[in-house]
Amino acid sequence: MMLWIALGGGTGALLRCVLDTWIAARVRVRVPVGTLVINLLGSFVLGLLVGHFGHASEATKVLGTGAMGGFTTFSAASVESARLLLAPKVHWAGVVHALGMVIGSVLVAALGLCVGG
Repeated sequence: MMLWIALGGGTGALLRCVLDTWIAARVRVRVPVGTLVINLLGSFVLGLLVGHFGHASEATKVLGTGAMGGFTTFSAASVESARLLLAPKVHWAGVVHALGMVIGSVLVAALGLCVGG
């Protein structure tokens, strides 16, 4: 089981890198939209998995803990929000990014739980 979770984590991290690079090449704004999209999508998928399979199922462990754990990134979102807060003339962007990430992720996770259940 641990090997499957590790493989899921690696796959999720690779998908995050590919999607973030793809978004960054197409969306040119100061706010890191890629991380926002990735964390919202990952929160929804994890909610969906837990709602459908339950918290302790093998599918949730591999796809949720592994793949979605590797796909989403709280630490990158935190650094990006802090960078925006410290940058001259864009302090508001850091606040919007941080609040949008936290509130949005919780809301879409709840939506995933409802849809999956």
